[in-house]
Amino acid sequence: MFMSIITTNEPAILEPPQQTLMTVEEFLAIPDDENIERDLIRGVVKERVMTRRSRRHALTEAKITYFLMNWVQVDRHGDGKVYSGEVGCILRHAPSSTVGIDVAYITAEHAARQTDATRLIEGAPALAVQILSPNDTQESIAQKIDEYLACGVQLVWIADPHFRTITVHRPSMAPEFFAEGQTLYAENELPGFSVLVRNLFE
Repeated sequence: MFMSIITTNEPAILEPPQQTLMTVEEFLAIPDDENIERDLIRGVVKERVMTRRSRRHALTEAKITYFLMNWVQVDRHGDGKVYSGEVGCILRHAPSSTVGIDVAYITAEHAARQTDATRLIEGAPALAVQILSPNDTQESIAQKIDEYLACGVQLVWIADPHFRTITVHRPSMAPEFFAEGQTLYAENELPGFSVLVRNLFE
């Protein structure tokens, strides 16, 4: 009996190598680079070139922070905290996500869980505000919004200083658009808070 061996020139099918996901601890151990901004999204490092914030961006950040802090202090919403200036936040572990947020609000209960040893905000904030910059891409913003909502952020504001608009995102809901002549509110998430959108940009 003769046995035949059939050979082909087709290349072998190789499985793609699995990507090693980074932990929060590994991410935080990366040396800082003044020219690079980094986020960790589901274990994958996302980098972009650091740009100096424009005066529009800085003003918008300051105004949003001011109105939120006024709401917390004057309306007596406990010991909730407002943070600004690209505050670091560990959204979740395994897969790990750690991001910088332009403005964030955490509730009093969430604030009580932070300790003196806490370097970054631990856990998803109630509100995350992203102020658009010229080097932001639609893909990067969409990915960040998706990750915020997946990690438990109840309210995401995308502030556009150029067009003076706020786009509001919530879990399992269509986005809401607020132009500069409209009043921004979020009764379920920020009871009693309201502000004319124009006032956030001037």
